[in-house]
Amino acid sequence: MATSGSLRTSLNPRQWHAVSASFLGWTLDAFDFFVAVFLVNVLAAQFHVPPSKIIFTTAATLAMRPLGALIFGFLADRYGRRTPLMANVVFFSVVELLCGFSTNYTMFLVLRTIYGIGMGGEWGVGSSLAMESVPAKWRGTISGIVQSGYSCGYLLAAVAAKVVLPLWGWRAMFWAGGLPALLAFYIRWKVTETEAWKQNRMPGFGLIAKAAAAHWKLFLYLIGMMALMNFLSHGTQDLYPHFLQSAPRSFTISTAANLAILYNVGALVGALTFGRLSERIGRRRSLVCATLLALCIIPAWAFGKSLGVLAMGAFLMQVGVQGAWGIIPAHLNELSPAAVRGLLPGLAYQLGNFVASPVNTIEFALRDRLGYSWALAGFEIAVISLLALVVSLGPESKGKDFVARERPG
Repeated sequence: MATSGSLRTSLNPRQWHAVSASFLGWTLDAFDFFVAVFLVNVLAAQFHVPPSKIIFTTAATLAMRPLGALIFGFLADRYGRRTPLMANVVFFSVVELLCGFSTNYTMFLVLRTIYGIGMGGEWGVGSSLAMESVPAKWRGTISGIVQSGYSCGYLLAAVAAKVVLPLWGWRAMFWAGGLPALLAFYIRWKVTETEAWKQNRMPGFGLIAKAAAAHWKLFLYLIGMMALMNFLSHGTQDLYPHFLQSAPRSFTISTAANLAILYNVGALVGALTFGRLSERIGRRRSLVCATLLALCIIPAWAFGKSLGVLAMGAFLMQVGVQGAWGIIPAHLNELSPAAVRGLLPGLAYQLGNFVASPVNTIEFALRDRLGYSWALAGFEIAVISLLALVVSLGPESKGKDFVARERPG
């Protein structure tokens, strides 16, 4: 495996700025989403609603992400990656800031729904920027770095739950989410447009739509795969802090946040490890290996009796889950046609997210019938098994040339 030093010397400053912008955008976007995950009980008490109502706002956020991917994806393929990415970052940051001013549940629900549009646009534009900016031999490694931004955002939200919440209250956690707007200045000054987009740019939105429609079979496959990927990630992450705070575990929010910090370190390890591994053994094989690791650790993750066992299970679970996700930016961008690389990966991802958006509501409902542990475990056993099969039977385009001009459609 190559050292970090060789990676540093292999990428020039222009390439590093593109990777940094993509990584930071996804980190700050994820932070803004996961802030609400740690505030389920706090917000339920604040707005005088049951916790299920707050959990529903996460589903509303996920459900709106395809609209953001559609809007910003079209803009990215028509006008380039930089400007749409700047607009996207400003959009989701401002909406997150406004969430901190919510005076009732309805206002909060509306803002979290609108926020979903901004969250949906970032990943597709940012991942295409990063994947098009780096040499093919580093895509797997950079893919893991970019995707690990999601785990970094979750980790920062956990830190905020431990530090910001006790000192300044829940509103300050959302207000902190307005700071990412400053990232737009960095993108404006440091990030340059990719040569791949310049070589394959389309002159109109109609031609972009036509190019995407010509690959409808691939698009449907990607949506199905990403639905399962989102069932995997959101199904193992979103409710886990609440699971830890529920009987019979009944840990405090501080303890739940500590475990979230720990398992997000595991997520970082997984994304970087399996992203790099995919350069050696391929995208599909690496992805299946990561999901099998997650499958094997489910007993400790869901049924652990002690804090130590749950901590180990949570850590290794996210090594597997985010290990699989670490491969996704490279895999989806390599499978996508050049003319719609800003649109197709992000839209497939977010439509898969839309399919998976009820996951928290489903698992929370299963809890009432099966208990929290079996609700999480049974659901994820089914998801992981099906995902491994779908990935194994699907296509792969590892090492694809992004700069060579392709025929549209």
